[in-house]
Amino acid sequence: MVCAQGEPIVSDDGRGDRRREVLMSQQLPEAEDLAQQPRDATDAQYALIRKQLAEGQFPPGSPLLETALSVRYGVSRTPVREALARLAQDGLIERSTRGFRVRARTPQEIVDIYDARIALETTSAALAAERRSEFDVARLTRLLDDRRRATDATTFGALNNAWHDAIRAAAHNQTITDLLERLDALLQIYRSKRQPTAADRSVDDHDAILAAVVGRDAAAAEAAMRDHLRHMRDRRVENLLDEQV
Repeated sequence: MVCAQGEPIVSDDGRGDRRREVLMSQQLPEAEDLAQQPRDATDAQYALIRKQLAEGQFPPGSPLLETALSVRYGVSRTPVREALARLAQDGLIERSTRGFRVRARTPQEIVDIYDARIALETTSAALAAERRSEFDVARLTRLLDDRRRATDATTFGALNNAWHDAIRAAAHNQTITDLLERLDALLQIYRSKRQPTAADRSVDDHDAILAAVVGRDAAAAEAAMRDHLRHMRDRRVENLLDEQV
């Protein structure tokens, strides 16, 4: 048997070695648990703050102070500090003289984020047409039917997001989905205060995309998704410009 320093552990009868092995096996889980706790705490704070950013609880430009957040959530400052650093890496917040603040974006930056989304989600739509299962089609159809029947703005938004999630799931490409979720988080913070209405054209757009997916027409699915996202991008920028006036 060899110790951590590479020196042999001497034992007359081997019982000493066995005792050490038992002790080490008993201590290792405890050490792993201690190492896991700070990671779990940081992950929890990261998920919570990111969720509240997406919900609009911290509008663009809002300060995010480590001490204030630790009091708000009833946790120590360390997981909050580490969570804020991760959110800054995601581009959701930025450093300021007092700590961090929610990053404010110009209309052009919103266009840039949307252009990245268009490049990825059109590919996702094309892959969905090629790889979708019958279950994928049933889920997309059900969500679109629910959207047609919806009558309030809150439900419109939730069903719209669920439908896009279902298209991505039908593409069966987790890498694209992960990248799109990051872009979603960026766009969610800068959403317009205006609520969608029943007259919104997204239902017709989704219907065209779904028809292409059902028909396994990858080119048509890609083109329909591009047209849909460009319309969403232009409407988002128009609303933001109106709200800045």
